[in-house]
Amino acid sequence: MTIEYLKRGKPEAERAENDAKTRAIVETTLKAIEEGGDTAVRALSEKFDNYSPTAFRLSQQDIDALIAQLSDRELADIDFALTQVKRFAQAQRDSMLDIEVETLPGVILGHKNIPVQSVGCYVPGGKFPMVASAYMSVATASVAGVPRIVACTPPFGGAPNAGAIAAMHLSGAHEIYVLGGIQAIGAMAIGTETIDPVHMLVGPGNAFVAEAKRQLFGRVGIDLFAGPTETMVIADETVDAELCATDLLGQAEHGYNSPAVLVTNSRKLAEETMSEIDRILEILPTAETARASWTEYGEVIVCDSYDEMLEVANDIASEHVQVMTDRDDWFLDNMTCYGALFLGPRTNVAYGDKVIGTNHTLPTKKAGRYTGGLWVGKYLKTHSYQKVLTDEASVLVGEYGSRLSLLEGFVGHAEQCNVRVRRYGGINVPYGEAAPTRDAAE
Repeated sequence: MTIEYLKRGKPEAERAENDAKTRAIVETTLKAIEEGGDTAVRALSEKFDNYSPTAFRLSQQDIDALIAQLSDRELADIDFALTQVKRFAQAQRDSMLDIEVETLPGVILGHKNIPVQSVGCYVPGGKFPMVASAYMSVATASVAGVPRIVACTPPFGGAPNAGAIAAMHLSGAHEIYVLGGIQAIGAMAIGTETIDPVHMLVGPGNAFVAEAKRQLFGRVGIDLFAGPTETMVIADETVDAELCATDLLGQAEHGYNSPAVLVTNSRKLAEETMSEIDRILEILPTAETARASWTEYGEVIVCDSYDEMLEVANDIASEHVQVMTDRDDWFLDNMTCYGALFLGPRTNVAYGDKVIGTNHTLPTKKAGRYTGGLWVGKYLKTHSYQKVLTDEASVLVGEYGSRLSLLEGFVGHAEQCNVRVRRYGGINVPYGEAAPTRDAAE
C-alpha cells in the first residue's frame, strides 16, 4: 500500500499568515471599540472601508430602495435559494424534540430546546459580495426562532450591496448594518451607544474576522472557528479530468490561500486533471486568485485503494468533500471527518454554497474532526430540568445523594439531601453524616 503525492501544497506549519500580527491588531481594535463605542466604529469604517454614512443601520426605506435595484429574476433566484435553506432548516428543527421522562417512580427529567435570544450574523464582502451567506446565517436563525437577529455586511464599492441586503431582509434580519471586518464583529459582540450587544456571533469572514470571533468567544457564543475555504475531490476513473479540475478550481478562486486537494486511485486521472487545471487557468476570469491557491496549496494524492483514499480524506478532514466514485455511498457510510459531503458527479460544492439548501458555513483546519457546520441546532440551547413528585422518590434519591456527596467531602451538598430524607422520610440522619442505606433505615 502506497500513498503518493504528485503535487504538494505548503506544509501546515507554514500556512498561518502572520498569526501573531493578526492577533495583536484584533486585540487593539476590539479594545478601541470597547472604549470608544460608535466613535471608534466610525473611525474604523472610514479607515478600512472608506465608508462613513449618516447611520450605519439601514432604515426600512433604505432597504426597500436597495431591493428595488434588483431585477425580478434576481429576486426570484434569491427567493428560490432562501426557500431551500429554510425548508431544510425547518426539517432539522422538527427533528429536535423537547423530552420529558419518568426515570424512577416520581422522578421527572426533561430538556427544552430554547433559541439563543440575540444573534449577530456577519455576511462577508471582500472580493465578492457573499449574498448566499446572508440566508445561510439569517434564515437559519429565523427558523430556530431567534427573537433578535442582527446582520452586518461591509460596503461593496463604497455602498451597500443590494443583493446582500435583500437576502438579509428577506431571510428575517431585524436590524441591518453596513459594517465590515473587526468593527462589525466588535460592535455586535461588545455593543456601542447605538447597537445593543448580541449573545452569539455567526458567519464566515477573513482572518481578522475569524480572530475577532476567537478573542470574543466566551463573552459571546460563536458558531465555529473558520479559516480559508477548503475543498477535496475524491475521484476514480468513473469521472473525467474536466469535472475534477472544474470542481477544484471552483473553490480555489475564493482566495489566495484556499487548499484544493485531489485524492484518487488513478494516476491517469491525476495527471490529466493537473493538465486540465493548467488549461482552465488560461481562460478562467478569476485565474489570478485560483492560480495562487492552486500553486501554493493545491495537492494531488494517488492511492492504491479506496481504503487508502478514505484514510487520507479522514486525516485531512476538508471543509468540502466532493465524492465521484463507483461507491459514493460507501464513503458516506465510512467517512467520519469532514465539513460536508457532495456525493456523485451530478452535485458539486457550488450547489451547497449557493442554493441546494444545506448550510455553507462549515468547519475548516481539521475542525471537522470534532464539529459539524452551522445549522439550526447551533442557535438552540438544550436546557435540562428535573422535578421530584413524591416523598418516596425524594428520600430514595436523597439517600444516594447524601452518601455520594460525603464520598467527595461535600458536607453542604450532603445536607441538602439529608434535610429531605429527614422531612419526607422521617429518618433521623445526624447532621453532617451520611444517610443510611434503605435496609439500615428500615
